[in-house]
Amino acid sequence: MPAINTDALPYLGYGLGLRTEHYEALLADPAGVEWLEIVSENYMVDGGLPLVWLERFRQRFPLVMHGVSLSIGSTDPLDEAYLARLAALARRIEPAWVSDHLCWTGVQGVNLHDLMPLPYTEEALQHVVDRIRRVQDILKRRILLENVSSYVSFAASQLREGEFLAEVAQRADCLLLLDINNVYVSAINHGFSALDYLRDLPPSRIQQFHLAGYEQGDRLIIDTHDAPVSSAVWELYQEAVRRFGRVSTMIERDDHFPPLAELISELGHARALAEPLLRNAA
Repeated sequence: MPAINTDALPYLGYGLGLRTEHYEALLADPAGVEWLEIVSENYMVDGGLPLVWLERFRQRFPLVMHGVSLSIGSTDPLDEAYLARLAALARRIEPAWVSDHLCWTGVQGVNLHDLMPLPYTEEALQHVVDRIRRVQDILKRRILLENVSSYVSFAASQLREGEFLAEVAQRADCLLLLDINNVYVSAINHGFSALDYLRDLPPSRIQQFHLAGYEQGDRLIIDTHDAPVSSAVWELYQEAVRRFGRVSTMIERDDHFPPLAELISELGHARALAEPLLRNAA
């Protein structure tokens, strides 16, 4: 079995998701941006402009890789060709870490292009743990898995979502990317306590935070990641800082991109909320 690097991962500070709309502005004036998260699939190519740009950013910022196609919860076999390309990109850019989502994105070869939730059962837990171990063997590193937002639940579930994540991290010896917005969205949609969700998670496994915005629907709130962070999510972020301490934090925007200065301002707000709490806890 290949040796997996289990060294402690670094704290990176406050960062942004790298998007083409902000390439030029980030290189011209990156003030306040300490690291960048890339969407892995955008750069899993043999050459061309994406990799040229990526090398430029790699020289200026610490990078992390965040994927959307691992489909760790699917019953389809793991895509070994995809994992080989993912591993090659990781060797090329040497990211601080690699992450994806605790979900499934397709079955029987059909990609739904969405992040689908899992039933929180012992059977699903063991299935996911076995697949995470295989992925970590291939990548030779621990991975981070992110909680997704959800709009349906399974009657068969035996655990709370937070309990399920905690068990996955413990049994697979992986780490967690905690999306604060997704916790809030799911808590409102399903009527559970977001604070209880945070209490279910082990602080030692939390490596990264995502902050993003949502859309208010008629009956549900929708995780769109295309709006500013809401006041409720900022409040939940403060609670997460109190529980988990100093965790690398980023603003994630996937659509309706504002000027870079607006995202940097949001990032500054995250810093302004977190740093006094961290100083007081020291």
